[in-house]
Amino acid sequence: MLKQNTLKGSFSLCGKGLHTGLSLTVTFNPAPENHGYKIQRIDLEEQPVIDAIAEKVVDTQRGTVLGMGDVRISTVEHGLAALYAMGIDNCLIQVNGPEFPILDGSAAMYVEKIKQVGIVEQNAPKDYYIIRHKLEVHDEESGSSIIILPDEDFSVTAMCSFESKFINSQFATLANLSDFQKEIAPARTFVFVRDIEPLLKANLIKGGDMDNAIIIYERQISQEHLDKLADLLKTPRMDATKMGYIQNKPLVWENECTRHKLLDIIGDMALVGKPIKGRIIATRPGHTVNNKFARLMRKEIRKHEIQAPIYDPNETPIMDNLRIRKLLPHRYPMQLVDKVIELGSNSIVGVKNVTSNEPFFVGHFPQEPVMPGVLQVEAMAQCGGLLVLNTLEEPERWSTYFMKIDNVKFRQKVVPGDTLLFKVELLAPLRHGISSMKGYVFVGDHIVSEATFTAQIVKNK
Repeated sequence: MLKQNTLKGSFSLCGKGLHTGLSLTVTFNPAPENHGYKIQRIDLEEQPVIDAIAEKVVDTQRGTVLGMGDVRISTVEHGLAALYAMGIDNCLIQVNGPEFPILDGSAAMYVEKIKQVGIVEQNAPKDYYIIRHKLEVHDEESGSSIIILPDEDFSVTAMCSFESKFINSQFATLANLSDFQKEIAPARTFVFVRDIEPLLKANLIKGGDMDNAIIIYERQISQEHLDKLADLLKTPRMDATKMGYIQNKPLVWENECTRHKLLDIIGDMALVGKPIKGRIIATRPGHTVNNKFARLMRKEIRKHEIQAPIYDPNETPIMDNLRIRKLLPHRYPMQLVDKVIELGSNSIVGVKNVTSNEPFFVGHFPQEPVMPGVLQVEAMAQCGGLLVLNTLEEPERWSTYFMKIDNVKFRQKVVPGDTLLFKVELLAPLRHGISSMKGYVFVGDHIVSEATFTAQIVKNK
């Protein structure tokens, strides 16, 4: 089972803000398990902390802006993309102003610093959200859309269409996050000359220059007008008859602009709050549709806060019925686990096929067969017993007994034909033969029951 990660140490990056032009420092710090991403404004008196989640996004005009009350933090997407792609789950980010420094307009420096300080594994399991069904969001105004499909890993494809003869239609794909550092992180942000004046009038891009953005000059304007823009940006004047890309550093890739759009998608998906297993296909993406999609994902996660394990009946079980009989003393009609399909140091997933021939259906109830809730709890406990007994020598000499059952909930009926999936996790290490566990029972994607229980492992006389 993969574990959560945080930084091994802190690191800082300094530079000017793209929109404010201020001199800024952002510091990335280690954080405890289940902390997630949080951003702190250390320049303000109360040093407020904002959770980096999709619901906190208050503006997407030219970047992702997080807000809480009057507090704003913008241009966060490049740093968050680096954290997400490098597998960092928990981080406290401190910044001494209203935005992250733009640096060179990419995520490359963040990735380099993360690699320098290192990554440390934590004890808590990495809590993936696994896409089981297609999800889709459209933005009617822009014609943008994002679709996510089931996949074994996280991948992104971005398709862009620009009103420009220099970059008309492009696509970029990241098949695996391990390729992020090389294939996506160095992609820089970009701007069209036609958009510079409106942005300046909106009091934005005060820190923009040819070192932190790709500038695309594709619609000729007068020399006087171009000189005026160059002076406002404090950049050298250019020949108004020469069209094309304007920057000090040449393009890294022909489709660098679309790769940067893909980078932005990853940064905005970091605001979902969990690592995702699924394939994203984005058409004409931008921060607005990205945020709509991240919010939709968070709604889905809340609906399925505890996800059912993936069950493939074609796979060979980790424990079959014969192995279970060697570990558990239970026999017909009380052996309630048919096989085990996952087994980790702290968790287990078991299966029971409920048939119409179960003996308890004779009296519960003859006209409406329903599996008793107490037997569902018993089945969870048997799974927990398998988890613990599997670590002991001579497990057949030990038995498991209930000591306490708490927080039991039954959400829907279990009837003949259902396949039950049991997921049981240790809440604390086994001490003095006593173990506390949390168990869930699923039918399909739905939880049908859950309970917390404490059991004692006793050696038979």
